[in-house]
Amino acid sequence: MPPHILSLFTLCLLLLLLPISSSINVWPKPRTFSWPHPHSILVSPLLTISSPEHKYLTPAVNRYRRQILTEKHHHVNPPGVNPTFTPSLKALNLTVRDLRAPLHHGVNESYTLTVPAGGAAAATAVIAAETAWGAMRGLETFSQLVWGDPVRIAAGVFVWDAPIFGHRGVLLDTSRNYYEVEDILRTIGAMSWNKMNVFHWHITDSQSFPILVPSEPELALKGSYGEGMQYSAEDVRRVVEFGLEHGIGAILYDERCDVPSTTHTGSWAEAYPEIVTCAHMFWWPTGYAWADRLASEPGTGQLNPLNPKTYEVIKNVIHDVAAMFPEPFYHAGADEVVSGCWKADPSIQTFLANNGTLGQLLEIFVNSTLPYIVSHNRTVVYWEDVLLDATVNVSASVLPPENTILQTWNNGPNNTKKIVSSGYRAIVSSSDFYYLDCGHGGWLGNDSTYDQPPGTDQGDGGSWCAPFKTWQIIYNYDITYGLSEEEAKLVLGGEVALWSEQADPTVLDPRIWPRASAVAEALWSGNRDEAGMKRYAEATDRLNEWRQRMVSRGVRAEPIQPLCYVTKKEMRSSELPKPAAEEPFRSC
Repeated sequence: MPPHILSLFTLCLLLLLLPISSSINVWPKPRTFSWPHPHSILVSPLLTISSPEHKYLTPAVNRYRRQILTEKHHHVNPPGVNPTFTPSLKALNLTVRDLRAPLHHGVNESYTLTVPAGGAAAATAVIAAETAWGAMRGLETFSQLVWGDPVRIAAGVFVWDAPIFGHRGVLLDTSRNYYEVEDILRTIGAMSWNKMNVFHWHITDSQSFPILVPSEPELALKGSYGEGMQYSAEDVRRVVEFGLEHGIGAILYDERCDVPSTTHTGSWAEAYPEIVTCAHMFWWPTGYAWADRLASEPGTGQLNPLNPKTYEVIKNVIHDVAAMFPEPFYHAGADEVVSGCWKADPSIQTFLANNGTLGQLLEIFVNSTLPYIVSHNRTVVYWEDVLLDATVNVSASVLPPENTILQTWNNGPNNTKKIVSSGYRAIVSSSDFYYLDCGHGGWLGNDSTYDQPPGTDQGDGGSWCAPFKTWQIIYNYDITYGLSEEEAKLVLGGEVALWSEQADPTVLDPRIWPRASAVAEALWSGNRDEAGMKRYAEATDRLNEWRQRMVSRGVRAEPIQPLCYVTKKEMRSSELPKPAAEEPFRSC
């Protein structure tokens, strides 16, 4: 070999052996991660993964094998571990104790993962899981331990892992703006990388009704944005099956389509105007007080609880949707009942004139629909308003806790406390922390509040839930804050929400990612270190690295810092002392 070639080879080998840092990133951070002697071994290009046959685990195994061998991820900050030139890792064995466990809330998602340290007698890694869903979580962790070309894996690793919360979700609103099925599938795929398990598909709202319900096709044919912006039964089946193959769906694979709800149903009026009150009216007429508005945003319409035809249509929808989404939770909406909309209807005016109340109207609706949903072997999920709204609500006697879950979105931990102290299970989606659409300004148009002299205080910029929810705000929120130990047990988990007034497929990925990754880790392994201190500084460096990996996998996650904060050791968050409040940020 010529001397200059030999020297180059020697330099490359030395660079491979030079430690940069002996850490490796797994997101979300496992509950227990042991790597006592950091080093890596090669992964055989003929790697085999053996696992029991399972309808959804088997496709996952095949997918992960391809990814492990072809991803060849390049870390921004490579794990500086010395390669051990021993026989390569040739096999990964999966064992699953219970192959029949369905992907429902509370399913055991725990797993252990052992990667051998190397040597001729240690050529096989092992994942042991209680269920197929835990095995999928273990496969994801295994895939994140792999990097480089040729493919290497962190060796001598042991992981024990399980989620703190059983409900870890993303809500996507596909009513206000339409998303192709491929956009939904890409989102679900990214959720699986982050070990999330709930896709809350908010399919319908006042703006459009895009799902083709077999027994009521006119709802979509007339209520959607058009022929190319509808979800067929085959589309829904495809989303459901794709989700299960990726371990997504645990609570919401009825897709949490918020059907039916008495509110947000203006789109129903295109097919059935007789069952919808205040349809096609201007949402906030000139001269009306806010309390007398007809809707909380453009798109008026609420179902009329006094019209028997309402329940004929609703029961058809419930029956079909329950068949399309076979999960045991069914979201029935019931948020933001606007008094003015009901009061605009003559039949309801008569009801109120005869000493009826708006709360009684809502109670009629709930009593006519909740038992029917329960008869389909479903637990009913409502937005918190059904119990907590100051103007239109029902009494707790109407909502049996054994059949009811409440999803909170207002008033932060205070409303969570109200829900669980009343004996209800809670899903947390607090707009103060978990709404991904906040902080982008108003969207109504013709708004004089934006025409102010220079120097005028811009306030919230027109966004009702401003400011923008940074990943740190999301990561640091403790969803059981202020609860007793017993009350905390009633909190099932949380969901971040992307409402789509100002979102569509062009901004989908960066609006959700990597901020949803923050909630994924907080709900999986928590936001505190072993000493009980918030670990956001250390998480910053890991999230930077994880975001880069998501981008390499095809999801356009937005950056959280300039690249120099990732590449320069002295700039990394875990290397910096906590600054005084007045200390300026360091520049690159």
